[in-house]
Amino acid sequence: MRKNLIKKGSFWLAITLILLLSSGQQNFSFSQDMKIKLNAPDLKISLKDALNQRRSCRDFKEQAVELNTLASILWAANGEKFDSVTQATRTVPSAGAIYPLRLYLLTGKGGTDQLKEGLYRYQPKEHSLELISEGDRRAELSDACLSQDFIRIAPLSIIITGNIQLSSNRYRDRARQYVYTEAGHAAQNIYLSVTSFGLATVEVGAFIDDKVKTTLNLRREETPLLVMPIGYPTK
Repeated sequence: MRKNLIKKGSFWLAITLILLLSSGQQNFSFSQDMKIKLNAPDLKISLKDALNQRRSCRDFKEQAVELNTLASILWAANGEKFDSVTQATRTVPSAGAIYPLRLYLLTGKGGTDQLKEGLYRYQPKEHSLELISEGDRRAELSDACLSQDFIRIAPLSIIITGNIQLSSNRYRDRARQYVYTEAGHAAQNIYLSVTSFGLATVEVGAFIDDKVKTTLNLRREETPLLVMPIGYPTK
């Protein structure tokens, strides 16, 4: 009986591996805690071209964004990098190297080529996505953003949040300005990296904070700062 169980287990393991290899979804891997490990960033055009082509867009195609493209955008927004002087830092400057920002990805059905619709948290140190909850919540986010319909239509949105209290432990009354400034750095990096892939975005700051917090199930100390819908422009 024990041998039969081992044989059955080996059989189903082999079937699982075959399905994974044949599915074509080989651009990312799962870590032991089931976080989605993203590929290394690969930006496509020069900074000069990205700056010249950057624009705000509110008209998006209902077309999936590739996961490898999304990996580069998230890294540009708040990813970890290394240099010989400061060692591990981020792609955006942060007062006191506190890094109070947290990025969330909300994707709709078919929003990305290799992810289920749902809410994800970006983990900079691991360059990975952590699934928070499943389900298409674009309509809820659109409602929280004063019913701006393009947020519901865009295949996905990146939401930038900040922990102002974390910075105020050191910078007191100046903390809020520093966190807002850092969010601006991250948003510009999203603009430029999105542009490099032929995508488009727009900064959305008109929303009801409590509704966004409820939609994203944010922690009490997290403040929503910007919503950035992303997709291929219709024109």
